[in-house]
Amino acid sequence: MSDFEKLRMEYADELRRRRERAGLTGRDFADLLGWTNSKVSKIERGRQTPTDSDVVDWLEALDTPDDEIAEMRDRLRELRVRQLSWRRQLREGHRSRQEQDALDEQAATTIRAVEAAAVPGLLQTPDYARHIFRTQSGLLGVADDIDDAVRARMQRQSVLYAAGKTIEILMAETALHNISCPADVMVGQLDRLTAAVGLPGVRFGILPMGTELPHVLWHGYWVVDDVVFVETITDELRIRDPEQVAIYNTLTDRLWSAAVEGEAARSLLARVADQLRG
Repeated sequence: MSDFEKLRMEYADELRRRRERAGLTGRDFADLLGWTNSKVSKIERGRQTPTDSDVVDWLEALDTPDDEIAEMRDRLRELRVRQLSWRRQLREGHRSRQEQDALDEQAATTIRAVEAAAVPGLLQTPDYARHIFRTQSGLLGVADDIDDAVRARMQRQSVLYAAGKTIEILMAETALHNISCPADVMVGQLDRLTAAVGLPGVRFGILPMGTELPHVLWHGYWVVDDVVFVETITDELRIRDPEQVAIYNTLTDRLWSAAVEGEAARSLLARVADQLRG
């Protein structure tokens, strides 16, 4: 968790405690403010940074003294400075992010990756990863540190061979067809995935196209111990609420029931490779 994220979570907890001390439920408080319940929930869970007017409305609705309102507004200004700094850090390139992921994964005992649109990073080849980073950098205007980022991503993959970990990697077959790299690069990537089938300590599966899924896979996500990581186009969500994490784990269990593994996965990968070669 970045310093900004820690501060935002602490700020959110303070706002939630003030609302609870007033004896109001989240829904009652949303009605009082004329907001949606989801807005109150996102602010209290640290998933949305409130605006200055949000904070003023929040605290005035709770009859907060003026000096405390001023203090909370000062803290919000500091939080927004940290948020700007965090976004600037993201624009510096991909390497630092890969290094942080490596630290999180090395410290974890359970990693459950589910991807809908791309090959999961822990199984990417250098050439495939290079194309992924290049397209992201071009869209987001991120600093060109692609070679360093690729090296960092490859170093992350050492976690696949670490003892004492539970690692599950599940991906949708659509990610093998809707590719953002040349066909020969994708063929090499398919070879890497084939080698991953049966890798000791790693469960690898594919959700075949045309298979009825137990639930819509709206987006990819990773469950690393008790934290869920959801990457969007411009940002990343980190979900720590136990109830929500449990839902993601339940979804993962259900998706595995529709996956192919072992020889069936190898056959699927071979068919896709033949199509690309043809």
